[in-house]
Amino acid sequence: MTVEYRRARPEDNPVTFTIFRRSLMDFSERMGVQAITGGNDPQKMQELWESRRPFWEHLSRTSDNYWIADMDGEAIGYARSILRGDHRELTEFFVLPGNQSAGVGRELLQRAFPNDAPHRSIIATPDLRAQARYLKAGVYPFLTEFYLERKPEPVMVETDLVIETPSMSTAPVEAISDIDLQIIGHRRDVDHRYLMSDRKLHIYKRAGKIVGYGYIHKDLYGPFALLDKNDFPAVLAHAENESWEMGASAVGFEVPTINIVAIDHLLKRGYRLEGFMGSIMSDTPFGKFENYLLTSPPYFL
Repeated sequence: MTVEYRRARPEDNPVTFTIFRRSLMDFSERMGVQAITGGNDPQKMQELWESRRPFWEHLSRTSDNYWIADMDGEAIGYARSILRGDHRELTEFFVLPGNQSAGVGRELLQRAFPNDAPHRSIIATPDLRAQARYLKAGVYPFLTEFYLERKPEPVMVETDLVIETPSMSTAPVEAISDIDLQIIGHRRDVDHRYLMSDRKLHIYKRAGKIVGYGYIHKDLYGPFALLDKNDFPAVLAHAENESWEMGASAVGFEVPTINIVAIDHLLKRGYRLEGFMGSIMSDTPFGKFENYLLTSPPYFL
């Protein structure tokens, strides 16, 4: 059996999504959790692919390292990373069950996650085999993150924030990028352009000054970045209200565990821990994650 490594092409996107799904289903079964509802139903998986396709295509277009491993002409694994400013982030790394001890993962990681940037990070699942690879690649866990979810209901939190929903043409990109620099340490204009087309951007102002932003979709929420972490209860209440008004069956957020203001608010609201506990790994600690909620799904910060 011969394994060959090549740069993935746009037409490989459905294949890499299938690898992602099969690998995640295998891991979730081993962990005893449900990672993908209806993961063995072909119709539901086709619906999931169609809903995730824009996200996948965005990652494909804007990644500079997207590698796939073929064994005897069949794809068995892939890895992808993005470069934003001086920050490299591994967005995905999956190898099909049965091929995870054949050196495929090591070869993919070397190609997709080179040590060529001042700063590198990964949002990792609790898979210890993968985390061992990441440790060898020189990144280490410094934060965990939870996904908290509930059925939305109307909620009121007093605030002096003014909330606006600019269009793509009027979005204050420079102000958003300045907040990113302060909170996560790098700009990512290309991701904001995609997010604005995928979900609704909300700008939070105080005394006429932009002090945060957040993205809301009926099924997906985040990222959220606030200069004052104490604004999270009001911002999360607004997001839950928006979700309820859209008729969403669930509202959920990817929360770094250092963001205790958000966690306390969500737990008091009856949110439940669901899915995996993620690990934010990096070559060095960075960012002000007490002021941040991650993008959902958490392929990148």
